[in-house]
Amino acid sequence: MKEFATALSDLVPVKCWAPKIRNFGRWERWEREIALPDPRLQITSFPLQRCYARFPVGELLGIGSQIAGRLLRNTPNPRESTLVCTSPFYAPVAERWPGRVIYYLTDLIAAYPGMNRPKVETLDRRMCGVADLVCPNSRRTAEYLRTVGGCDPKKLLVIPNATRRRNVLVEPLDQAGPLPVDLRDLPRPIVGVIGNLSYNLDWHLLRDAVAATPGFSWAFVGPVDMKITDTGQRDARRDLMGHGGRVRFTGAKPYGALCEYGRALDVALLPYLKSEAVFSASATRFYEHLAACRPILSTRGMDELLQKEPLLKLVDNAGAVIAELERLRDIDFRDGYEKARWKASAEGTWEARARAMVSRADQGQAAFDQACKPGLTLAATEAAQA
Repeated sequence: MKEFATALSDLVPVKCWAPKIRNFGRWERWEREIALPDPRLQITSFPLQRCYARFPVGELLGIGSQIAGRLLRNTPNPRESTLVCTSPFYAPVAERWPGRVIYYLTDLIAAYPGMNRPKVETLDRRMCGVADLVCPNSRRTAEYLRTVGGCDPKKLLVIPNATRRRNVLVEPLDQAGPLPVDLRDLPRPIVGVIGNLSYNLDWHLLRDAVAATPGFSWAFVGPVDMKITDTGQRDARRDLMGHGGRVRFTGAKPYGALCEYGRALDVALLPYLKSEAVFSASATRFYEHLAACRPILSTRGMDELLQKEPLLKLVDNAGAVIAELERLRDIDFRDGYEKARWKASAEGTWEARARAMVSRADQGQAAFDQACKPGLTLAATEAAQA
């Protein structure tokens, strides 16, 4: 969300709002300015009542009216400003906004475990009804919004996730780059898994693949603090975290540093575990690896990736992963698609995604063009906070 907002701010003025969940947020009035160094972005933090998304807390406490009032007081020309909402729980805010509204949905929140799906579907319908432009990040989420959310297809624009423009190399990388300091003692070849190392990955597959590839090292780059409810998957992750030796967990890394890790790998692996929420998503880590140019293997756990061959190679199980790793080793980890990945990465940037949104908003609508230029307000939240 921060990366997209930063890219958008290069095109139009942006004011970012980010909630801080608080036990007594409904009665707090503070606002705090936060200056992010990377990406360079100014964010206004404000208190939001805990459980605001659970019935009947939001309705009884008038949370939607309170947020809308806060935004309106801080927007000089609200009728000429566009509100970008990033969660269905902002439907009451969008319905009170006097200017234009864009619904930018980066996850199929209705499919999240523990969500009240009927309520979320109702909110999605309200958002689709009030929004002038609806931007899901995958075609599967777009189809959900069309069929379940009742969204007019003319409003829909799919905007996938992406990578930073500066991560796109000046020329294709046809061999692995230098290793970051915390991986330098790992012997090559190295298979890498980058991103949030949580419930969305198939840890059984990973454990089996690691056990059957003694000639490979494995680098897991990302946070491991998110809980996994499935006992088997949780145990498999724990086993790998305790493996040591040729298996390295680096912990979380700054987003801007991930490109260094991606370029250093001999092979990248996207081991998604299929669930509706994951299957309907867009893979940020795919676009990171695309810009790194290295060979990519992926399971069939995400619909978006099923359309990406030959930029990546689809694998169905640990046996297929093992066979493909051996094949790549035989050809010195050059699969012949380095240049194709490099070319594709130039269009898979956050900057390109921001241009697509603004261009669509501008198409044939002079009034909308004027509305976007004076000021664009981004109301952002983490789905987990809902």
